[in-house]
Amino acid sequence: MKIPKEKRTYCPHCKKHTMHEVHTAKKRKASELKWGQRQFRRVTAGYRGYPRPLPAGNKPVKKLDLRLKCKECGKSQIKKSFRTGKAEFVAK
Repeated sequence: MKIPKEKRTYCPHCKKHTMHEVHTAKKRKASELKWGQRQFRRVTAGYRGYPRPLPAGNKPVKKLDLRLKCKECGKSQIKKSFRTGKAEFVAK
């Protein structure tokens, strides 16, 4: 899927339509202090293996989050995510 690198869209901080830079929102590292991560570390500690069955078959199509950064105020917002096999950013 081809996605433009720049897009004119509404900025809630400027309260008007401005040009935005478009790029993907990268996933952050999971916090080790969260309950789920602590439980995962506890279950996998020692001689035990992975706590859940590993997914078999084809890999699912991942969801893509687009981050729109306003060129005027510099604030960014994340657009609603959608599924796509491959994203390619193109200049108009």
